[in-house]
Amino acid sequence: MTTDQYSVLGKAPTAEELKELASNDMHLTIEGLNAGYGKMEILHDVNLYASKGQSVCLIGPNGAGKSTILHSVYGFSNIFSGTITVDGKDITKLSSAEKLKSVGVAYILQDNSVFPDMTVEENLLMGGYIKDNTNESYEEAEKIFEKYDHLKKRRNHPAKVLSGGERRLLEISRALVMKPS
Repeated sequence: MTTDQYSVLGKAPTAEELKELASNDMHLTIEGLNAGYGKMEILHDVNLYASKGQSVCLIGPNGAGKSTILHSVYGFSNIFSGTITVDGKDITKLSSAEKLKSVGVAYILQDNSVFPDMTVEENLLMGGYIKDNTNESYEEAEKIFEKYDHLKKRRNHPAKVLSGGERRLLEISRALVMKPS
């Protein structure tokens, strides 16, 4: 069955059909996830499968649980049951910091998260604060500066001088300094 057939049929795919769409090179697996905030359960038996290089889009109305799924992956919500694995490693019970360090799960906030009074370079290097090897963070930052001349020209300026789009680029680049999987 193709994804177009699901929209015509008006039904959600089964877990097995989702696995088929993700192929054999599974990168992220969420199975039987029940999660929420405090004691309130928002997600009920959610399954999601994504292979390396695959783009997955979560679509739904406000309050449907899209953000809660992502918050569960990153450790920002309570997981009551189910499993989350990245490259076969169970990360369900790991803290956000452990997820970032051990499997390279990075998160970019929906709202502006640039440190306005820090320089562009300092903001970038914050992406690697948890790394054991700080030289690696500097190397990754240099790669980003080589790729994005706009950021390179402003590396010693406070981030508050950047436009909204440039700030977003800086946020994404900061996450990439961690070399997420």
